[in-house]
Amino acid sequence: MSITSGQVEPGFEKVAKVFHKQIEKTPGGAAVSVYHRGRKVVDIWGGARDRQGNPWQQDTLSVSFSTTKGVAATLLHQLVEEGRVDYDAPVAEYWPEFAANGKGDILVRDLLTHRAGLHSIRALGLEFSDLTDWERVTATLAAAPADRSASPYSLYHALTWGWLVGEVIQRAGNASITELTQSRLAEPLHLDGLFIGTPDSEHHRVAELIMGRDPEAPPPPDTAGRRMRRRARRGFWRSLSRMAELGLAPDFSSFADSVTVQGFHPRLLTTPEFLRAAIPAAGGVFTARSLARLYGALACGGEIDGVRILGERMIPRISKQQVETLDRSLYAPMRWRLGYHQPYVLRRRRPRQAFGHFGYGGSGAWADPARQLAVALTVNAGSGTPWGDLRIARIGAAALESAERQ
Repeated sequence: MSITSGQVEPGFEKVAKVFHKQIEKTPGGAAVSVYHRGRKVVDIWGGARDRQGNPWQQDTLSVSFSTTKGVAATLLHQLVEEGRVDYDAPVAEYWPEFAANGKGDILVRDLLTHRAGLHSIRALGLEFSDLTDWERVTATLAAAPADRSASPYSLYHALTWGWLVGEVIQRAGNASITELTQSRLAEPLHLDGLFIGTPDSEHHRVAELIMGRDPEAPPPPDTAGRRMRRRARRGFWRSLSRMAELGLAPDFSSFADSVTVQGFHPRLLTTPEFLRAAIPAAGGVFTARSLARLYGALACGGEIDGVRILGERMIPRISKQQVETLDRSLYAPMRWRLGYHQPYVLRRRRPRQAFGHFGYGGSGAWADPARQLAVALTVNAGSGTPWGDLRIARIGAAALESAERQ
């Protein structure tokens, strides 16, 4: 099979070159799409969609982890524009049960910027199988106390963010987030690959996640080399923990609390039960083409091909930086906007007006209104940081360089 397929407009060949190198060097498959000035200029894909080596197709969908947050945030901004939600209103105004345990003063803006004090999914006592039950998770969050001791700093709400923001969306939008994603974004923009809760009819298009050891496979041989590496890792984390206690290193326990759920394995996210479920912080299923068209609209003032999904005056509001300090869970300059972060690119000058969201494993999507540029990458294999890896950073840099030469 060919390593990559698709189309690239003249002037954007560097994006394809970077992508081709990535496909050669990494397992699994991926797709990249770029919109510039409202036009699709890159639409390429390649590699394998599963462990058997079947090729990635033009319409292959992929679970994209935290990239989902940017899609969910866009839905909320539509409701704000319509006057159904106010960023500075208490969450309890839309979700009365949320006021329990002293949470009545937490604002919608706090949810969007990871300052609600409800980052720990470990503290909720839920198992991974519970995460498909929307009512159970949201009821548990509504009853839980918030720990706002880190305020005004942000603490990345890796999983809880989705249900917190999602419940406000559902209450204000009078429909499920699954339905609203389709009626407000996918259908108007003619997207066939944008799901938060994927219908059974589309499950056959979803790429297998090639992440983590196969739980059904026998464990690898316990060789002397593996034992040595295992001891080195344990020693590293013990040292880091001790340094954190002494104030000499970042304390990543908050991040561990935000992602630790008993029974989790990435491959479970592609089972029918989890594909059907709405998990707005981590379970979105997308094509790069659909993500890029969505962000392409945002990059062009909220409109593309005559379809408006958000008013032009909303773009500066949603993309304005809200948090100036390092995130106290990730210890990284996330530069949180309202539901988005500033994208990372491998170049000296970052796109200061750009906004979007990256995901664990390597996916990501973002818009840059200054250049009317949108970039999206979907993958099914990778690791790296909670918000992506160097692949999306390299793709983004190549897209920026290409756009600036037009």
